Amino acid sequence: MAGPLPLGDPAPADGRLPSDLAIDPAAPFSAYLHVPFCRVRCGYCDFNTYTSGELRGAKQEDYASTLITEIDLAKRVLEDAGALRPMDTVFFGGGTPTLLPAGDLARMLGAATDAFGLTDGAEVTVEANPDTVTPQVARTLADAGVTRLSIGMQSAVPHVLAALDRTHRPENVTTAVAAAKDAGLAVSVDLIYGAPGESLGDWEASLDAALALESDHISAYALIIEDGTKLARQIRRGEVPTPDDDLQADMYELADARLAAAGFDWYEISNWSRTVEQRSRHNLAYWRGSDWWGFGPGAHSHVAGLRWWNVKHPAAYAQRLAAEESPAAGTERPDAESRTLERVLLLSRIREGIAVTDLQPDKRARVAGLIADGLVDPAAAVRGRVQLTLRGRLLADAVVRELTD
Repeated sequence: MAGPLPLGDPAPADGRLPSDLAIDPAAPFSAYLHVPFCRVRCGYCDFNTYTSGELRGAKQEDYASTLITEIDLAKRVLEDAGALRPMDTVFFGGGTPTLLPAGDLARMLGAATDAFGLTDGAEVTVEANPDTVTPQVARTLADAGVTRLSIGMQSAVPHVLAALDRTHRPENVTTAVAAAKDAGLAVSVDLIYGAPGESLGDWEASLDAALALESDHISAYALIIEDGTKLARQIRRGEVPTPDDDLQADMYELADARLAAAGFDWYEISNWSRTVEQRSRHNLAYWRGSDWWGFGPGAHSHVAGLRWWNVKHPAAYAQRLAAEESPAAGTERPDAESRTLERVLLLSRIREGIAVTDLQPDKRARVAGLIADGLVDPAAAVRGRVQLTLRGRLLADAVVRELTD
């Protein structure tokens, strides 16, 4: 299970939004639907997920109906605030959404579409474990309006998968991708690099395997050791080595080079797509600070600068909704300084970067130093944008500190 929820102000029991919230009814709106179930907890994962033995007081088979109750609540809240808008993107994340029957996912999507509507050409993504994707599952999702499947490949090397506690067989990724494509779905595959015992050659093999799938989109994330995870405890006990930062940097550079040679272009530090149209519009909505409602236990939401987050455990979540109360556990409205920091942190990650004029006036002169250090693209800076170079992507946290401290 994930760490503690943030501190914040108490959330109103009815979920009502503040009357002084300045909501733009024309602003894009997205929905995130959290499915918190996993067969096995991966050693590196600190997401808000639960195995069957951790679901005391909640039933997996009741989950779709419970989440639909929150959808109904959200519709009432947004209508009252004059902010009911069609969804530009929908994302089922987890956990493993495809542990639920595909019909349950279809029912949740149908309820959200009935409540809010979908814009023309809306992107609807479902995350999936390769072992859970069959031709029938893919067809059911496509028929329900899903447009994109994001498949958790992580690695093509068995000992790396074992180090990550992943249970799928590498060959199942191929069958899952084929099923998705046959159903007419766009496909993304997710990779993780820097696992204990993973060599540069192992990582190269995984990149080659991912490229052979001919997917539309590839994500590659550096393994991060989160406090409280099994992997963190193993490292603390000396059972496995701490990830090597220099090796992870080499792996990132190899990924960028191999993906570029195969026709992929980076658009966010950890994400590459073949075309602009195949970028994850849902994730871009987060990075650009758009509005979204997060449904499910532990899910976070953002509307017009207001943030709130739901209670974590599925049982507590279900109890709140059964009592006709909002499942929100807390809320906050970040001050101007916090919003500026977050804007720099998020926008600097994407290819378009951040406008120099969006920086605090006393920080704009620092862009020249970042150019001199090879961290920011000089041609983009001439056009008024702070855009990271390859070296800048590797040192993105340092760039953000320089532009905000």
